[in-house]
Amino acid sequence: MYDYIIIGGGSAGSVLASRLSENADCKVLLVEAGPKDSNPYIHLPVGFSKLTAGPLTWGYKTVPQPQLGNRELLFAQGRVLGGGSSINAEVFTRGTPADYDRWAAEKGCDGWSFADIQRYFIKSEDNDTFSDAWHGVGGPLGVSSPIGANLMSKTFSQACQQAGLPYNPDFNGATQAGCGLYQTTTRNARRCSAAVGYLKDARQRSNLTIKTGCHISRLLIDNQRAVGVEIYQDGTPQRLHASREVIVSAGAIGSPKLLQLSGI
Repeated sequence: MYDYIIIGGGSAGSVLASRLSENADCKVLLVEAGPKDSNPYIHLPVGFSKLTAGPLTWGYKTVPQPQLGNRELLFAQGRVLGGGSSINAEVFTRGTPADYDRWAAEKGCDGWSFADIQRYFIKSEDNDTFSDAWHGVGGPLGVSSPIGANLMSKTFSQACQQAGLPYNPDFNGATQAGCGLYQTTTRNARRCSAAVGYLKDARQRSNLTIKTGCHISRLLIDNQRAVGVEIYQDGTPQRLHASREVIVSAGAIGSPKLLQLSGI
């Protein structure tokens, strides 16, 4: 029996596992379908080129795209501890404030305006360049500016400016418009995935259990309440129970799929 069961060890699941297990009185279980993040290409920043179409993804593709000669494109969804943050290209772009404000104003997402969530972005950051109203230092997520940017990148940015686009040194500042070099979620020349940033220290806590290589088949429902999860580990079924909450953080495809498999 656990207090919290978190389904999906990706970006959201890693953060949740870290934050919830800060309370020593809570027993937290994090369940991930993929393996541990031990593949060396994960931690080598340029290694993403080896990872977006490989065994650490779910192997999804789009439907044929008419505008692209009916090609099917890879739809990379991470299947590894850290999820997409362990396999992506590490571009640090948190989104434009106008999108969050629209969710709050037009879509009924109370508490999701940029003014509401900006402090959490700042709290999460350990930025090696910026420390102002838009950025933080000392957080778990390493964010770095490029070191020794190549000549082509510099030339492209200069060409954009000559074409009339404004130079923008910070795409996570007051505006995202313009051209320049983006920051990445790296620290000391290594990828800082959510698993690295949030679980590296947290996994030492005795009240946090991390299970990898677990196929999650369905939620356990009792009287219209999720009370646990059914998993298969090494082909053996297990039923795990939560006294407080079951948290579904299995990604934009995995979460609704699991709900549907559970009859929701």
